[in-house]
Amino acid sequence: MTEIEFIPVAEVSELPPGERLFLSIGNQPVVVLNIAGELFAIGDVCSHDSNPLDDAPVEGEAIVCPRHGARFDLRSGKALCLPAVDDIPTYPVRVKDGKIELGVPLS
Repeated sequence: MTEIEFIPVAEVSELPPGERLFLSIGNQPVVVLNIAGELFAIGDVCSHDSNPLDDAPVEGEAIVCPRHGARFDLRSGKALCLPAVDDIPTYPVRVKDGKIELGVPLS
């Protein structure tokens, strides 16, 4: 298991329900989503064709690539249907002292 450290990325008030926050971790684009008060963080790229998922619709606990319909579980990053066969990265998210913190691998 990879060791992680939590880094603050935003104030909780900056990401109300239904909103998204875009950032980069190293060279990896990441989107943090607030879905009905629950926070998720995923790599902002479809594993099928490298299309961004930044404005992709969310259905339940899945995000759907608007280009070809690949679906990914927001909790695990698991590819749920074709045309995607590879999972996308996910990151642990927590709230501490009013700040949203993202778990990133230690380098």
